[in-house]
Amino acid sequence: MAEFLDTGLGIFVLIVAQSLLVIAFVMISLLFLVYGDRKVWAAVQMRRGPNVVGPWGLLQSVADALKFVVKEVVIPAGVDRPVYFLAPLLSFILAVLAWAVIPFNEGWVLADINVAILFVFAIASLEVYGVIMGGWASNSKYAFLGSLRSAAQMISYEVSLGLIIIGVIITTGSMNLSVIVAAQDTGWGMLGWYWLPHLPMVVLFFISCLAETNRPPFDLPEAESELVAGFMVEYSSTPYLLFMAGEYIAIFLMCALISLLFFGGWLSPVPFLPDGPHWMIAKMAFFFFLFAMVKAIVPRYRYDQLMRIGWKVFLPLSLGWVVLVAFFAKFELFGGAYARWAIGG
Repeated sequence: MAEFLDTGLGIFVLIVAQSLLVIAFVMISLLFLVYGDRKVWAAVQMRRGPNVVGPWGLLQSVADALKFVVKEVVIPAGVDRPVYFLAPLLSFILAVLAWAVIPFNEGWVLADINVAILFVFAIASLEVYGVIMGGWASNSKYAFLGSLRSAAQMISYEVSLGLIIIGVIITTGSMNLSVIVAAQDTGWGMLGWYWLPHLPMVVLFFISCLAETNRPPFDLPEAESELVAGFMVEYSSTPYLLFMAGEYIAIFLMCALISLLFFGGWLSPVPFLPDGPHWMIAKMAFFFFLFAMVKAIVPRYRYDQLMRIGWKVFLPLSLGWVVLVAFFAKFELFGGAYARWAIGG
């Protein structure tokens, strides 16, 4: 077996098996994410939520997915058919592709590359094209306007996300996500993670993730009270399902990034407990719970408020933070908390 894995065919089979394992984890998680999102929202509103299909309603997401798959695909007149069908497929594939560089434990990563953060942001930037293509190909003014608003929103908050992550990169001296987690392993448990030295930016990063993934209170491109259903208004059945699946996968990816960049990834929060992938999954689930709570309790912003916050508040703050972190790292202030590349963290 070991000899087979050293051959070209063996390496190919191993890569395919690992890729399918990651995809299976993401897709199974997607079913429970939708279920959990609806349950949290129902609990806040004192409703029962999904509770009929399967034990405690656990199979409700499966039933909804099957419903979308078996429904007829209604194609409006005048659409650009190739682009119309390519848009949801592109959104879904790009959302899954970014998981190739997400580590769940030491060595548990499909592609352990030194520019993992750059790869994730390159994929996130390309996801804008799926939205624009879907709105333009639909031959509808509502869908087109919704896609333009969504693209502007996503691009605006990508700037803040990138600048905030630059501070983490400066502190670590690497764009490898595994190295960033290793730099947070100081022996102090959760007190050694990056959330403490980068505390102001953790809040901004979380809010920017909400806007980047079109989650409430920033779901303006697809809000009922805005442009009908935004860029997806002319989609139904499986294409609509692919758009929504891509959106939830992107949300879960942001939960993984928050866990890795600021909260130690697979590291234990207390020094005497062993590290492991269960910590990583637990942290991702916790941050998705926060995403769901924000959706349930925070009122929706106006579009001008959304753009004003992104360009006039988040951009100057994140840019100023990069300058501060660079200064702290250069002179190794605060015990080298911002210069872990210098102290071998």
